[in-house]
Amino acid sequence: MPPLLSPRSPTGKWLGFVTAIWVQAICGNNYTFSNYSSALKTLMALTQMELNNLSVAKDVGKAFGLLSGLASDHWPPSVILIIGSFEGLIGYGVQWLVVSKQISPLPYWQMCVFMCLGGNSSTWMNTAVLVTCMRNFSKNRGPVSGILKGYVGLSTAIFTDICSALFASDPSTFLLMLSIVPAIICLIAALFLRETPTASTSTEEKQETQFFHIFNSIAVILALYLLAFDITGRHGHVLSLLFSVGLVVLLTTPLLIPLFSVVFKSRSNHDMEQQINEPLLAQRASPQKLENLKETVTAGVMVEDVEIKLKPLIGEDHTIVEMIQTFDFWVLFLSFLCGVGTGLCVMNNLGQMGQALGNSNISIFISLTSICGFFGRIVSGSLSEYYIRNFATPRPVWNAASQILMAVGYIVMAFALPGSLYIGSILVGICYGVRLTVTVPIASELFGLKYYGLLYNILILNLPLGSFIFSGLIAGFLY
Repeated sequence: MPPLLSPRSPTGKWLGFVTAIWVQAICGNNYTFSNYSSALKTLMALTQMELNNLSVAKDVGKAFGLLSGLASDHWPPSVILIIGSFEGLIGYGVQWLVVSKQISPLPYWQMCVFMCLGGNSSTWMNTAVLVTCMRNFSKNRGPVSGILKGYVGLSTAIFTDICSALFASDPSTFLLMLSIVPAIICLIAALFLRETPTASTSTEEKQETQFFHIFNSIAVILALYLLAFDITGRHGHVLSLLFSVGLVVLLTTPLLIPLFSVVFKSRSNHDMEQQINEPLLAQRASPQKLENLKETVTAGVMVEDVEIKLKPLIGEDHTIVEMIQTFDFWVLFLSFLCGVGTGLCVMNNLGQMGQALGNSNISIFISLTSICGFFGRIVSGSLSEYYIRNFATPRPVWNAASQILMAVGYIVMAFALPGSLYIGSILVGICYGVRLTVTVPIASELFGLKYYGLLYNILILNLPLGSFIFSGLIAGFLY
């Protein structure tokens, strides 16, 4: 591999981020159940409760994300990505065999196992990508979370629209795409995504911020492109083919950033060395200063023989045991449970809600929720970063505001008035995206990045738990 494209070079670092975007653009498969749930219900002669429990089974797969969190502390991202791609290939591949009638319908419990396997695949992909990029770009955690989570939000629309454009929304073809495409993308990302040193100078940090603005702009254009396709109704074969080509072009556009870093790489070595040395000089301390520092460490100190142990403060690296002993963790955990649990309940049942209201084209609501979720993710990531830097506005404020607005969306849907499903889908999509995005940097800022892989997957336990409580129990029973 050429030195410029080495994963540990500046260009390779950005190329790794681009492949991370691609992984996120295809690993939102967990949100696409509504696209083929009706086919499963008919083929397997399921009741609504059984169908809801199948959707819970795919979300339960995320509960095993703890394994990927533990593995991320010991294995490189490439191994994590390969495991995820292999699981997805099996989990969704078997579902494709059933829906395409290549094999007879499997017993219900076996389908639950493969649904769970497919759902778990995304936890390995998300963990590899998110943990690596948060460490690589730790000075821009909000934009990193917003961009990566934003592409996850778009992934449902990307799969749905391509399948609709080229294959007339055929459920079996859709499942085949969910099986093969993520596996290919993950293998590509495994070649380039590596942990690299974070920005060490103000120049590097400023360049990162500028590049993230460009990534945001590309993502917004992609979202508007998908939205335009969705709201313009049915399209002919030629237009659908052109749309698909344009979509592929937009997905490859982020490669311009690594290309830019190759062509315009030249910097003044003197300036770079000076900026690198300044923080090192500032950190030098005389023996007298070190002695004074030792004398000031008194509060909250436990002395065991000659070893000094300090209880970690908020923002410092916590072990998992130290983390779960804090009040902040449980507030974050439970609030996340309510936000994502109710949001998943709506997304899992959009197909049934649309049919109940007499809408024949259910895919429009699925894509609308996905695209609005993207805007919630991309905007909240950048805005929360801007306000915390310039006005010290804590990120949890954004979570609280989004939860209130999400409740308004549920009330609008409950009235079942003309157009209420459109309005509700927009509000729920936006707010769900905010909750997913803002919680990611909040967790890292509270408890550090050292054990972030496991921390992230503990929080993700709220997805299967919330799905089981709100979708499997409450919604299934009331329906």
